[in-house]
Formats: sequence, structure tokens, C-alpha cells
Amino acid sequence: MTVAQLLDRLLDATMPHLVAVPILVPMLTAALMLLLSEKRRREKAVLSVVSGLVGLIAALALLRWVNAPDVGGGPGSIGVYLPGNWRAPFGIVLVADRLSTMMVALTGVIGFAASIYSTSRWDRAGVHFHALLQLQLMGLNGAFLTGDLFNLFVFFEVMLAASYGLLLHGSGRLRVQAGLHYIAVNLVASSLFLVGASMLYGATGTLNMADLGMRIAQIAPADRGLVHAATAILFTAFLAKAGSWPLNFWLVPAYSAAVSPVSAVFALLTKLGIYTILRLWTLMFAPDTGASAQFGHNVLMALGMVTLFAGALGIVGTQRMSNLAGFSVLVSAGTLLTAIGLGKPAVWAGALYYLLSSTLAVSAFFLLIDMIERWRNQGASIAPHEIRDHAPFLAPDLRPLEGVNLDDDEQEIHGRAIPAGVALLGLGFSGCMMLLAGMPPLSGFLGKFAMLSGLLGAGELVTAGWMFMALVLISGFLTLVAMTRTGMRHFWTQRVEALPALRAVEVLPVAALLLCCVALTTQAGPVMQHAAATAKGLFTPTAYRKAVMGARQVPNPEAGRKAP
Repeated sequence: MTVAQLLDRLLDATMPHLVAVPILVPMLTAALMLLLSEKRRREKAVLSVVSGLVGLIAALALLRWVNAPDVGGGPGSIGVYLPGNWRAPFGIVLVADRLSTMMVALTGVIGFAASIYSTSRWDRAGVHFHALLQLQLMGLNGAFLTGDLFNLFVFFEVMLAASYGLLLHGSGRLRVQAGLHYIAVNLVASSLFLVGASMLYGATGTLNMADLGMRIAQIAPADRGLVHAATAILFTAFLAKAGSWPLNFWLVPAYSAAVSPVSAVFALLTKLGIYTILRLWTLMFAPDTGASAQFGHNVLMALGMVTLFAGALGIVGTQRMSNLAGFSVLVSAGTLLTAIGLGKPAVWAGALYYLLSSTLAVSAFFLLIDMIERWRNQGASIAPHEIRDHAPFLAPDLRPLEGVNLDDDEQEIHGRAIPAGVALLGLGFSGCMMLLAGMPPLSGFLGKFAMLSGLLGAGELVTAGWMFMALVLISGFLTLVAMTRTGMRHFWTQRVEALPALRAVEVLPVAALLLCCVALTTQAGPVMQHAAATAKGLFTPTAYRKAVMGARQVPNPEAGRKAP
């Protein structure tokens, strides 16, 4: 027996309990950190990094389990875990399928990178940073893995409570102002979540996601309007979290104000809203749900396209790099919402691939911005255009010489090597620009190309399809223009006296996230196969429902023993 076969058998044997590991590890780590004083921040940082690594390994193991043909039940396996050993729909259910494991793996990658990056300096800007980060990851993983609405609300609140503290980490007027708006919007969204879930429970008698779709197909015509109204209220909360227009006014200020590792993790919060909409919408309004099939898809398309358009305008109109990243999040959210509303599995497959690429790229961009802005603030000198405009009022030694490019020491700059730190920042910025703008041959281009190919191959295009295609192309062009302008301003048109002081714990996480995007490009075939299979399972959720509703309790070992 080979080592790989031994690991596969071990994975198959531990699979039922492995589903809970991405939730339990950060929860226990956060609890342990709270027992340590703030003087032991080094130990907390080590715990955070180790916890992130363990969570990432568990997530990748789950992802392998649902895809590998020689592990578990074969490709498309769905792992169902009953923490309280109560059968669905009465007890708590955790479900690991292709979609949830993909999102947990994405969370593991970004969370691990952010935990490493934060050890450079940001974890010392306030108290309890690593504990809050672990609770944030716990809430995200729990929301991705849960199989019922009640526990989805619980994990949402855990995640939001941690995000409030993380947003305010480092203090400052801008963070407090953005934090108040963020908290207010999310409190309203949580209230709508409760109202919508209560109405759904009153109309259907269940909160289990798999059971909801089965109940809605059998709902009485007189109650169908109540179910639709409850869903609209519930989805309003998810749309606010996803950054959908007009509920996204809080997003760019909040993401721009947060410290960089927090902003990198916050890029996952909008994807949680997208995931929840996709999961619930495909279960509750699948083609087999009768009169409720595809309910609200036109609204999703309309909101998605308006969000995409608003994000593209924001990108081309902003002058701050952090705002540029925030509006890129809106462009990604609008693209994904529109793709969901189109209701075509081929488009969904491309959208899932695009989700991975855009989230990794935005997270890397947030981390990169921190290094670039710190470098620019170390010692910026007068820009060339400012020298020309104010030359009569400057001292003679600052006036430019005609036809010769000189530095401050009057040495020619032609042919001079670019410093390694500047080159690294410039290459990282160029990579983020190509990924977010969708330039070939990287994964951002492949994701958009897959969505548009799926749209064209699905039959005759309606007006919404043509509009979506135009908006995707226009938003990519505007992103390219805006980021090129920003890159010229930061790397070309201005000189700085100090070279960037980069540390390995800062460079390596950014490089790792960008290399993940490169891996998505080189392994586009297997990743797209996974995305296509995931989209197919979402469009026909029969296997998901059977797996959840058919999960059996573990027999009590004491039940068969006779009393002495």
C-alpha cells in the first residue's frame, strides 16, 4: 500500500468528523488566545498561523474527498455531519459538497495569508487581533458548511461580531466613522434575516435548506405569496452583505478604512452573501419547485448589472488605491449576481471560476496596497509636473535641465537598474491589474471568457444577456484604464528618496495569493471541471437533498448491551 493510498483510507475513515474541523479549530484557538494576556502576542501570532495552516489542510482534504474518485463515495460525494446526532430536518446539519468545500478552501488560503501578513506589524495596533481573526474564520467556515437557516444566522452573527472589532482595529476617526455605518447596516440586515426566516418557518414548518426546497414544491397556492415575500425579505439581508446596489454605500469606506489584512479577509464577506444567495436560491427555486421555479431571477439580474455598472464607474472615478480595491469588490459582486440571475449552469460554472480568481486577486491587492502606500509615505519628493509648473519659484538646483533626465544627485537615470523592492511591488501591482481587468492569459480573463462562452452557447441571447456581456467588457476596460493611471502615478511619474522596506512575512503572503491565481490559470482544466460539476449539482439539487435528508444517526453503542 502506497503512502497516498494510506492517506486516502485515513481521510475516508475520518471524513464524517473532518467536516467540523474548519469550525472547531479556529473556535478552540480563539478560546485559548483569550486565556493568554496581551503581553504574549508572539505566542498568539504563532497560534494563529498554526491554526490557519491546520484549517487550510482540513479544507483541502475535504475538497479532495468530494472530487477524488478513489476516496469516499467517488466524485460528487456529499459529506453530512450530524453534530447532535439528530436526523434532518430536526437537528443541526453540516454539509460538505463541491460548493461548500471550495469556499472553505478559499477561506483557508486567504485566512492563512492574512494571519501571516498581520504578524509584520498590524496585530500590534490593537488588542485581541488574532482571536477576532479566528472567530471571523470560524463564522465564515460555519456559514459555508451549515445546512439550515437557523445555524446560518448564528454563524453570520459570530462572523459579524468579529468583523466589528476587526474593522475598528487600529482606531482612528475614519475607522470609527466607517465602522458605525457598517454596524448599522448589518444590524438592519440581521433583523431582516430573522424576520424572513421566521416567515419561512411559519409557512413551511422547516428551516433546513434541503427540506425547504421539498416543502416549497408542495406549498398551497394560497401560501405561495407568503413564501415569496419571506424570501424577498431574507434575500435583502444577503444582498446587503453581498454588496448589491443600493445597499452597498457602506462597503468601499469600510474596506478602505480597515487595516490591510482585515480588508483582505473582508473580501470573503461579500462572497459569503453571494454563496448564500446561490445556495438558497438553487435549493428553494429549482426547476422542480413548480410555480416558484426561478423566482426572482430578473431582480437578481437587474441588481447585479446595476451593481456592476456602479462599481465600474467608481473604479474609473477614484484616485485612492484602497478605494480602487473596494470598487473592484463591487464589480466582482455585480458580475456574480448577474450570472446567478441568468439561471444557466454553463454561466454558473464560469462564475464560480471567476469567483475564485477575483477574490484571491482582490485580497492580494489589499495587502499590496499597504506596502505601496507605506513606501510612498516614507519620503515623496516633488513630482516632475510640479517641478515644471513651479520652476520659476524654485531654487536653481531644482530646475530641470532640457533634454537630460537627472536624479537629485545630477546623475543620469537612463539605464539604471530598478531596485528589487520597487520591482517586486511593480510586478505585484501589474499582476493584480491584469487579474482584475481580465487580461489574458491569466485566470481573470479565463473566468470572464467562460461566463460569456456559456452565455453564448446556451442558446439565443435575450437583451439581458447582451447587456451583461457589454458590461463585463466595459468594466474590464475601465478597470484597466484606472489601474494603469494609478500605476503610472505611483511607479512612474513621482520619485521617492527612500527605497521600500519589505519583509518576508509581507511579501510571501502576497506572492502566495498571486501564485494561486497562476495555478488557477495553469490548472484551468481541472478547476473548470470542478466548477462545471458544481454548477450542474446546483441546477439539479436532488443529490444534495437526498444526502441531507437521508443522513443516518450514529447508533448508540450502549443500546445493544443488556443491563447486568
